[in-house]
Amino acid sequence: MTPNVADILIEALPYIRRFHGMTVVIKYGGHAMVDEQLKSDFARDVTLLKFVGLNPVIVHGGGPQINQVLDRMGIQPQFVRGMRLTDEDTMDVVEMVLGGKVNKAIVNQINQHGGRAVGLCGKDGGLIRAEKMRIVRQAENGMPPEIIDPGLVGEVTGVDPKIIHTLTAQGFIPVIAPVGVGEEGETYNINADLVASRIAMALNAGRLILITDVDGVKGADDQLISSIDRAAARRMIAEGLITGGMIPKVECALTALAGGVEKVPIINGRRRHAILLELFTDSGIGTEVTL
Repeated sequence: MTPNVADILIEALPYIRRFHGMTVVIKYGGHAMVDEQLKSDFARDVTLLKFVGLNPVIVHGGGPQINQVLDRMGIQPQFVRGMRLTDEDTMDVVEMVLGGKVNKAIVNQINQHGGRAVGLCGKDGGLIRAEKMRIVRQAENGMPPEIIDPGLVGEVTGVDPKIIHTLTAQGFIPVIAPVGVGEEGETYNINADLVASRIAMALNAGRLILITDVDGVKGADDQLISSIDRAAARRMIAEGLITGGMIPKVECALTALAGGVEKVPIINGRRRHAILLELFTDSGIGTEVTL
């Protein structure tokens, strides 16, 4: 039997009460950022979280949008181990697209649904400090290990969350582009999952929600695992059951947990209202990574 509206609200009530006042960092990316219906759903859901007493903080990606602009400029994107090789011309595009077009589109959509969003990047208020990332390509086919220069790709060295605290205390929803600044003022392109993880740690967030394009972690039987702890996750990576793009997602989750975040759900953003279904229902919809 399909539950009626009252049943749904009653199921959500204890979760709304439990999460009231909690900071929830949401890594927003994948198909949910390009499908018009899903974009509208996301903005509405984030606005609802704020109105029922949570403090949502959004960290977004924007790879497809960056690629579109690079293609129009005749620049061929290059990747190593999932990281975009970023020269100065590419960095200009990354900053323009992430900190400008994509960030402001998300802000505008949340505001259109009644929220009060403010766009930020890592340069604002000294939010994200970074340094150049070092990438080593492992030895293979008889070739020795190789150090690869990724250009202006960074890793987070520090987060100063004061500007986020100021905004959330005034009822705003921060929307953060994953661009950081180095000691000499240089701009770095940083993986959005890494930024979300470090911001969640700095805010002592109760949840870090990673939105992706798959349902979550699946077992050997190809069935979704609703909850997985650190030991099981490490074992599944070693056994090759967690592979590909899910490995960095789980690694970011484990880093956040080690830094004080309570739980990290990995959910499928292709499902409408995925955030609400994960937070406010008994069963949830994705894989919850825990200690």
